[in-house]
Amino acid sequence: METHIYDQFAALEQRHFWFRGRRAIFFDLLARELGERREDLAILEVGCGPGGMLEPLARFGAVCGLDIAHDALRYCKHRGFPRVATGSGTELPFADASFDVVALFDAIEHIEDDRAALAEVRRILKPGGLVFISVPAYQFLYSQNDRLVHHQRRYTRGQLERLLRGERLTPRKLTYFNTFLFPLILPAVMVLKLKERLFGLPRGQTNLSHEFAKPINGLFAWAMSAERWLLRHMDFPFGHSLIAIARG
Repeated sequence: METHIYDQFAALEQRHFWFRGRRAIFFDLLARELGERREDLAILEVGCGPGGMLEPLARFGAVCGLDIAHDALRYCKHRGFPRVATGSGTELPFADASFDVVALFDAIEHIEDDRAALAEVRRILKPGGLVFISVPAYQFLYSQNDRLVHHQRRYTRGQLERLLRGERLTPRKLTYFNTFLFPLILPAVMVLKLKERLFGLPRGQTNLSHEFAKPINGLFAWAMSAERWLLRHMDFPFGHSLIAIARG
């Protein structure tokens, strides 16, 4: 991604409802899978970007980050996480069976060969280790936001499951999320896609996401975060994104 996109990520990840909501969901599920106070695990985040997820990951163990962009890693180091490396998701610079946990938070959709990326994850994962993946859902929702961040694709549940099982990763949880807000997101995205089709792509658009007024943003963050209570006990049949938790 371009440098200005990482700048936007770093600015938005603490306040925008999407970042706040997914963080609440992800770490609630991880805590239930790993145990709330684990501190002895070797953890890698592939595609760590500016490092907003490294701190919450660190409560479970020793965290490393990897990203293909030098510009992103300077944010990680500034945040106190020097154990970061530049590298490709399809050629991970780590030894076999190095990590207990590998997280790919909205990462593999950026990689052209997602199967090769999962094969590398499988290689560096310790036997019985955990993989946590999130991806955007439904190719028909592919829009200008996806282009700005260089997404190669979006996924369905079935596609993600086949990808995991093809690399001998056994799903423990496979669910859509960002479901409560999906009835608002779906028509908004489809209207934007219709405008793109009729009038072409907007010239000079570089903003990653629309920011809402603080009360609305807070309401959306609460609604999205609240999904974690149900996701503890069930999988959602649709949503704007997907989560997979798998074991090697």
